[in-house]
Amino acid sequence: MNKREFIKTTTVGALGIMLAPSILRGSSTKDRLRTAHIGVGNMGFEDLNSISSHSAVDVVALCDVDAVNLSKARKLHPNARVFFDYRVMLEEMKDEIDAVVVSTPDHTHAPASMMAMEMDKPVYCQKPLSHYVSESREMKKLAAEKGLVTQMGIQVHSFYDYKLATLLIQSGIIGKVHTVHAWSPKNWGYDGPVPEGEDPVPPQLDWNLWLGTSAKRPYKEGVYHPGNWRKLMDYGCGTLGDMGVHIFDTPYNALELDVPRTIMTECRPSNGFGYPEHNTVTYEFPGTKHTTKSLKWIWYDGKGAPAMHEDLVLPGAEPAKKTKKNDREASVEEKMSLDAKVAAQNELPQQGAMFVGEKGRLLLPHFMQLPRKIVKGKYVDISKEIEKVSKKHNLGAPIRNYQSEGPKHYHQFVDACLGKGETTAPFDYAARLTETILLGTIAGRFPGETLHWDAESARFKEEKANQYLAGDYREF
Repeated sequence: MNKREFIKTTTVGALGIMLAPSILRGSSTKDRLRTAHIGVGNMGFEDLNSISSHSAVDVVALCDVDAVNLSKARKLHPNARVFFDYRVMLEEMKDEIDAVVVSTPDHTHAPASMMAMEMDKPVYCQKPLSHYVSESREMKKLAAEKGLVTQMGIQVHSFYDYKLATLLIQSGIIGKVHTVHAWSPKNWGYDGPVPEGEDPVPPQLDWNLWLGTSAKRPYKEGVYHPGNWRKLMDYGCGTLGDMGVHIFDTPYNALELDVPRTIMTECRPSNGFGYPEHNTVTYEFPGTKHTTKSLKWIWYDGKGAPAMHEDLVLPGAEPAKKTKKNDREASVEEKMSLDAKVAAQNELPQQGAMFVGEKGRLLLPHFMQLPRKIVKGKYVDISKEIEKVSKKHNLGAPIRNYQSEGPKHYHQFVDACLGKGETTAPFDYAARLTETILLGTIAGRFPGETLHWDAESARFKEEKANQYLAGDYREF
């Protein structure tokens, strides 16, 4: 069966006639929200389930470049119309859609979201908000000009522990913060060679539509779709753009940060194709009312992350022992014994963040664990502080159920679209957070060099880095 026959069979048979009129045409939108979903595979399928779990949502359109993904989603929403091309969907159904959910690979976030917002549609877009800094700024600008409800998909933003940590930091529990360490051992990098040759495109996949506005490239099985695109510079944003957005979110929000002044990445030399498998990114931010005059932020990713640092040693680790290296005095970090390093690493959560302040440290595991305060090498009971901020802000008791917590961020978007409340991760906030993330990925192209960022002009002092702030859109 060739591609044309496969798509015809899949679309008309398993999916239903694509051009059939929507049964929801003309339905009232006063108390209901009609949603269209761009990208319904993997995370897009989770987004679809979470949005549609709201009792006021009617899913009216599904779009994906992979017919298998569409078939799976259509089984849950048989009355929705289906499309391969989001542009066709938005043009044909603009009068039948109230809000759009974008859950594609990163390089399509901005093109799809911008088109929807140009049509005055509220948008829920997965993280990171965009693939380029210029796109984040345009998305923020357009959403503000049109007064649209928007939300970036960082679900843990609405989880109890992250809201609690934000309030504790802002209450001054460790004083003004001067350093943040954040880490994930996840590896969304690729240090191998650029794949050669070309493989047949699977019959269910429209490769041209998957590439979208990115440069034309031959299809290689197992390299791009599904899943591995996060590792590649043309489509994803590496581990920093995946787990980094989640783990950055709470410290960034709690400290009320803007974009950084300087960025420096330690990693292997750029190969122009895949992100490095190990990165250490150091940011310097202007100070806020919750920080010292400036704030240092260090991100670690890749297998074995984070690198050991005295700020990350937890209670219970053996005290540092003096060692020597090549019969010379060892450095400060080398003075920590191997046993202490292992003990400290074993106690750290696999992913998380450490706030370092004037009055101690606050450890925030990722995820669904309460933050822990450390002062002079010992854990400190903060139950009274937790009770105080929880009562003041009506947080209630801690919740440890992802099934109940997960949909909250999505439902917040739906409610806001229906005029009931506001979102907490609108594009105004998401664009600044994403810009910070993307500046780190750009710095990875110049390992060991400090890049200086001018937020007002949206340009680097180092001219060679400015070419990566935007990309050329291919016509497709």
